[in-house]
This record gives sequence, structure tokens and C-alpha cells, in this order.
Amino acid sequence: MNTLRALRPLASRLQPYTLPRTVRQFSATATRSYEYLLVSEPKPGVGQVTLNRPKALNALSTPLITELNQALGELNSSDSISAIILTGSEKAFAAGADIKEMAPLTFSEAYTKSFIESWSQLTTQVKKPIIAAVSGHALGGGCELAMMCDILYCTETANFGQPEIKLGTIPGAGGSQRLTRAIGKSRAMEIILTGKSVSGVDAAQWGLAARAFPSYEALMEGALKTAETIASYSKVAVIAAKEAVNKSQDLPLRDGVEYERRVFHSLFGSQDQKIGMKAFAEKKKPEWKHE
Repeated sequence: MNTLRALRPLASRLQPYTLPRTVRQFSATATRSYEYLLVSEPKPGVGQVTLNRPKALNALSTPLITELNQALGELNSSDSISAIILTGSEKAFAAGADIKEMAPLTFSEAYTKSFIESWSQLTTQVKKPIIAAVSGHALGGGCELAMMCDILYCTETANFGQPEIKLGTIPGAGGSQRLTRAIGKSRAMEIILTGKSVSGVDAAQWGLAARAFPSYEALMEGALKTAETIASYSKVAVIAAKEAVNKSQDLPLRDGVEYERRVFHSLFGSQDQKIGMKAFAEKKKPEWKHE
């Protein structure tokens, strides 16, 4: 949640994230303008979505999430994109949910309208890998959004937390579930019950983040390098691998292994499996058809 009053003076000094000169704007079918996002293609095959609500430290509101789902949906359906980076600014990935939007809600309104259910849409609609590049604050909904991604990178000084308890409520977009799976029950319970924050260094050591980088520049470079690597492989195999790993979170071990084996078997029906193994045997670089 966006609960830290002390962060407000900082927000006034933030400037919108500026795309590097080497980055070109992404267009799926036609150029689309977003109010709270910047969408680009920094490298061939890599789409980047940047949360861009600087005055509110990228606080997550329903309009922003609606735009995010739309942008990710377009990147997911694009034939030219194989991997996606989701990031914010150097100061804040997302400092939480928009308190002004949530505060007046009643139980019946939140319940009947399934408030924040759409926040988890990216976990079901996007088949391509998403890399979260987190710098600065990732609190409440911001932490939950980062955990929804497939790979989480952060700066060493990143600030993760679920401070909802300070507002008399609890995480509502998967924080209690994903955080527990990532770092274990005891650590997750401490963070959620006390509202304390976790540094990027601890996040990497505990398994919440895959890697922690010494600077914002190194973070973005590392995320882009990983995205480029993923984009260089067969789209069919990449999507299948993501699906199989995600099933490990839902299925018992025996069922998960059987599921993995079935997906493995199915890939022998793809052209890319033949191309990849033939290229390996001939010591050549495979030229994927993504079929």
C-alpha cells in the first residue's frame, strides 16, 4: 500500500522515466498512447513496459492496471516480441495501491465488484516471460505486482514490503501467498505482521529476487540481457518452459513431474525441436521457425 507519508516530498522531485535514445517505440498494430505507461522495444524481440505515474510514486490505480493489462496483452499477441520487461522509475517500481481510490470502498462494493481481481490478469493472459526490474520502492501492491512476474531482478537498495497491516487490512493481490512461497512462512509472516521492509540484498539472498544489482543502470542492463537471451530461443519452447515451471506452484511433485513429461513429449511435434537438435549435432546456430 502507498502508506509512507515520508515518501511524499520525494515524489515531487521525480521526473517521468526517459527512454534511452536507442529505444524505439513499440507498435503492435498501431501506435497507442497510454496515460500511465511507456511502452517500447529496446531490443529486437524484447518489449518493455514502464510504469509512469511519477507524482504518485507509480501508485497502482484501476486505470493504470487497465492500461497495463492492455499493453501486456498486445505484447503477448505480437509476433515480434518474445520476452517482456516490466519496470518503474529509479525511485519507485510502485509504492503501493492508490489509497485515495480504496479508502471510501465498502465491503459490498469491494466484494461485488471483485476489486483488484484484474491485477492478477497478467498471470493468466500473458504466456511470454515477464522480467520485473525493480528499483526503489515496491510496497504493498507494488511488491505483489513484482512477484506476479516470472523473473524478479532488483537493485541492492530496492525496498520491498507488505505494509497493509498498518492500514488495518492485509495484502489482497496475492502477497500472503506468493511471498510465503518465495521466502518461506516464517519470514513472510514477519514481514506481513510487522509491516517491515526488506532490502534488495535480502530479497536476493532469501529467494524473492533472482539477482540484486549494484545500480539502476546495471539492473536495466541485466534485465535487458536476460530478455535478449530468452528472445533468442524458440518461442514454442520458451512458452512451454514457463508453463511447466508455473505448474510446479499448483501441483504436487508427482503430478508436476508427469505434467512436465507430457509437455516435453509434445515438443517433439514442433519444428523447432528438430531444428534445435539438428543444429546441435552439426555444431551450427539454430534458425528457429517458432513452430
